[in-house]
Amino acid sequence: MIPESILTSAPAAPRPARRLAYRTAGQTHGPITRLMSPGDLGELVKPFVFLDHFASESFAGGGFPMHPHSGIATHTTLLQGSTTYRDSTGKSGRLDGESVEWMQAGGGVWHTGAPILGEAIRGFQLWVALPAALENAPAESHYIDAPTIPGEGPVRVLLGGYGGLRSPIPFGAPMTYLHVRLRDGEAWSFDPPEGHDVAWLAVSVGALRVDDTTVRREMVVFEEGDGRVDLVAVGDTELVLGSAVKHPHPLVLGSYSVHTSVDALRRGVAGIRQLAAEGKNV
Repeated sequence: MIPESILTSAPAAPRPARRLAYRTAGQTHGPITRLMSPGDLGELVKPFVFLDHFASESFAGGGFPMHPHSGIATHTTLLQGSTTYRDSTGKSGRLDGESVEWMQAGGGVWHTGAPILGEAIRGFQLWVALPAALENAPAESHYIDAPTIPGEGPVRVLLGGYGGLRSPIPFGAPMTYLHVRLRDGEAWSFDPPEGHDVAWLAVSVGALRVDDTTVRREMVVFEEGDGRVDLVAVGDTELVLGSAVKHPHPLVLGSYSVHTSVDALRRGVAGIRQLAAEGKNV
């Protein structure tokens, strides 16, 4: 006899495709295009609160001076090129193409980095607002070489999980951040994990057909919900995509910090000043 549960159950209906809610080409200054800040699109897709795309055919600058953060994590993805790094947790070294830097600032950190002179460089820097339990925790940093970043088909997992794959970065908040490469004409769909209600993507190379719209070197935000994201590449295309459970706290901003409350921001600023007093900002 066939169990009644089999007779009465039906396959789950496919999720509807997500519609676009916002798109922007950002503001470009030299090799850097600012696509999102905490005061604008960060409010729509928090805990993702800041996104820069950087690209230069031959880097000739002086890098980034030592500077502080608190309350956030910075996630830097090198799609091309190499960079040095150093931070107040005591770590230093070099990252090469397709590697990742995760700087979880917590209650205060200082860090610096510089692309290698003369090399072409391209990538994204993302800021993530930390959960209240971590926003004033001790800082920690992780520098992930390209071979240890898990991937399958067109996807590499930069943070969180995708299918059965998980990023080696030990961050437990409900969040997914992917690097995706598609060939010309290739279609790909992303079904967000359960509970993820914010989603966005940014194109670095090529173009996409998304919701009957062609997107080139832009960031797009999807409507909130649990629908899937359907993409078709127009030319060989490279992008990053993020989804998460929406951050439930206000974004309380400092010069280099994002916290959930004024008190948490004060503690973060105090932590930054303490590191400076100890000489860890040089």
